[in-house]
Amino acid sequence: MALRVYSTQTRQVQELKPLDGRTVHMYTCGPTVYDFVHIGNFRTFILQDLLRRYIKYKGFPLLHVMNMTDVDDKIINNARKAGLSIKEYTAQYARAFFEDIEKLRIETPEIIPYATEHIDEMVELILKLRNKGYTYESDGSIYYRISSFGDYGRLSHLDLSEVQTEGRIDADEYTKENPRDFVLWKAKKEGEASWDTPLGPGRPGWHIECSAMSMKYLGGSFDIHCGGVDLIFPHHENEIAQSEGATGKPFVRHWMHCEFLLVEGEKMAKSKGNQYTLRDLMDRGCDPLAVRYLLQSVHYRKQLNFTFAGVGDSHSALRRINDFLLRIREVSDDRPENRDLSERVARARSDFEAGLDNDLNTSVALAALFDLIKETNILLERREVGAANRNQILSLFADANQVFAVFQVEEQRLEDEEIIELIEEREEARRQRDYQRADEIRHLLAHRGIILEDTKEGTRWKRAS
Repeated sequence: MALRVYSTQTRQVQELKPLDGRTVHMYTCGPTVYDFVHIGNFRTFILQDLLRRYIKYKGFPLLHVMNMTDVDDKIINNARKAGLSIKEYTAQYARAFFEDIEKLRIETPEIIPYATEHIDEMVELILKLRNKGYTYESDGSIYYRISSFGDYGRLSHLDLSEVQTEGRIDADEYTKENPRDFVLWKAKKEGEASWDTPLGPGRPGWHIECSAMSMKYLGGSFDIHCGGVDLIFPHHENEIAQSEGATGKPFVRHWMHCEFLLVEGEKMAKSKGNQYTLRDLMDRGCDPLAVRYLLQSVHYRKQLNFTFAGVGDSHSALRRINDFLLRIREVSDDRPENRDLSERVARARSDFEAGLDNDLNTSVALAALFDLIKETNILLERREVGAANRNQILSLFADANQVFAVFQVEEQRLEDEEIIELIEEREEARRQRDYQRADEIRHLLAHRGIILEDTKEGTRWKRAS
């Protein structure tokens, strides 16, 4: 089957076909590095990672661009309060972001442009818009006149007469002809970072950054643009107006947006004390992989209620999967193939892919894996799983992990000779019915992060989470 994704603009699920017939070109809105990234943002970043992973799983080459916003009002104000340059201030949070995504197994996009390194491209784009009559100037700042773009509003499907102006872009109270017009270039203010350009001294507005950087690396038209639902209006709506106004071509084919994250049933907010970062969660004992599992377990277009109980449930789900993989590896090479199970594995793979092909329905894909685990565990008890079945199942989960990135699919190996000797000593103690010594060794190993399980096939070990 082909991968089909829901486009916010058309409100339809459409087949993903690269515009150039080969490579998928994708742009995703990255972090604004004025603080540590919170888990609501990470839900969106994990969706984007899951999408890029599944695009590659389907065999498409991928060019993924994710921007880093390292200049805006918050950054300027916070840097000034901290007595740091913009670069010094943002570097610490950019570094923290990359540390966090590594823990969450989020792949690094092919290109990561920083806004402050693309001022020339932004100026060039604004000059094009000015030459085509889309802009006006007021007190040294340059604005986009939305009445000049006939299709404005087609992405968000909003009644613009009822829409209030956005606080983020106009926090500086620049003068505008129309409250819904948006700033492209902000005139220099005393004490603020600025650039000397043909537009005059100043700095870019937020929206122009993504248009300039996406089109530089992906061209005037490309396949996918992703972000959170909070970016649909006005940010992505304004990107369309800017980009299509400059090029006269369709900007993006598929717009994908991730729904909001609730925390313990409430809207996330600093004032409520529930705007958690990954570091906050780890301080409270949460495994980053359990966090990733939870954030991708619910379909991205549905609201997800993040709870600490849910993280615990996710940890248990991962343990169930990883324990199953440990158990399936123990099937010996001399066991004959169970043909019925082979067919069942093939059906699980088909169901897994069908779920993801249908607009990345992760809950359906995961259910296919858990149904297979349940049925296979029964057959393992009966010793009706063959070596061929073992290899088929391990292959399926290895492929599934290319997308979900949370399973322990590689065989674990012990390299610590002391631990190996303790396990062997415990086996001998059990043979000699010295159960007291066997229990002592079990507890000793547990303190060193090695869990032992006694099964019909012998003693199995695994690393503690």
